[in-house]
Amino acid sequence: MSDPRFFVRAGPFSLARIAEAVGGTLADAGLADLVVDDIAPLEEAGANHLSFFDNRRYGDVLAASSAGACLIAPAMADRAPEGMALVLCREPYLAFALVAQLFYPPAPPEPHIAASAIIDEGALVGEGCRVDPYAVISSDVRIGPRCHIGAGVFIGRGVVVGEGCRIGHGATLECCLIGDRVAIYPGARIGTEGFGFAVGPNGHVRIPHSGRVVIEDDVEIGANSTVDRGTTGDTFIGRGTMIDNQVQIAHNVKIGRGCILAGQVGLAGSAQLGDFSMLGGKSGVANHVKLGERARLGALSGATEDIEAGATYLGQPAVPAKEFWRQMAVLRRLSKRG
Repeated sequence: MSDPRFFVRAGPFSLARIAEAVGGTLADAGLADLVVDDIAPLEEAGANHLSFFDNRRYGDVLAASSAGACLIAPAMADRAPEGMALVLCREPYLAFALVAQLFYPPAPPEPHIAASAIIDEGALVGEGCRVDPYAVISSDVRIGPRCHIGAGVFIGRGVVVGEGCRIGHGATLECCLIGDRVAIYPGARIGTEGFGFAVGPNGHVRIPHSGRVVIEDDVEIGANSTVDRGTTGDTFIGRGTMIDNQVQIAHNVKIGRGCILAGQVGLAGSAQLGDFSMLGGKSGVANHVKLGERARLGALSGATEDIEAGATYLGQPAVPAKEFWRQMAVLRRLSKRG
C-alpha cells in the first residue's frame, strides 16, 4: 500500500490478468474476474489487496491475514485461510516482483531541459530526455534517448550514457561508458580515480588512473556507492548486476553478469566475480581474489583466497560454509567448558 503523494499506482487488475502476468494458475477458476486494487504485506493486507507467501516459518501470519488474494506455491496452498483467493505459482516471491511492476511500472521521464542545467554545446542529449536543475553535462558527452538526469548531476567529458537510463540526483560520472536501462542512484560516484600509490623512500607516489569504467545494460548501482576507474584497463560491471547502497568497487574490478552485491560490500583492486555471484552485506573480497560463477559470500565475511564456482563461504577469513559451522560448534563447546 503506497502513499499517493509519492507513487502512481496502475490497476486495478483481475486475478486472471495477474495469473497471466506471473505464469500462474488460479486455485479457483471461478474467481478469475475478482479484482484487486493494490499489493500489500500479509500483515497489512485487506480484502482488496494481493500479497504473497513463500516461507513456511510465517504460516501463522498467513493464517491470520485478511488479504483478499495471495501468490503461493501449490505445495503450500493448504496453509491459506478459507476464503482467500490463491494464485498458484512455482516462485511466489518472483511472482510478487512481477506483480509489483504491474501495479507500479517505471514512469518514463517527462521530456524537459531545466533552464539552470549547464550543457556544453559539444554534448548530445537524446530525444525524450529530462535534465533537472543544475545538472552539468560536459563536452563530447553522448546521452541516449529517454534518459533522466537528476538535479546536480555531473557528467564529465566524453562519457557515454545509453538509452533509458536514470542518473540520480547528485551523482557524478567520469571516464565511463554506460549501457542501456542502467539506474545509478543519488550520490553514486562512477569513474573516480582509485586508491593507488607506490611506497617510496621519500613517501607515497601516486599512480595515475588512466582506465575507464564500463557498465553493461540493465545494471543498478545504489545510492552513495563508488566505482573507481581502472589504473590501466577497465573496471567492468556485467549485464543485469544489482549493487546495493554504499558499496565500494575499486580499480580494475571485473564483475560478471547478474551478480548481487548487498550494502557496504567492498571489492579491492582487480578482484573478480563470476556470473551470478552473491555477496552478503559488509562482506569483502581482497585484491586479485577470484570468485567463481554462482559463488556466494556470506554477510560480514572476507574472501582472501579464490572461491570455486558454486561454493558458499563464510567467516573472516572466509572458509567453506560447512567448515565455518564446524568451527563455530567447536568454539561453543569450548566456551561451555570454560
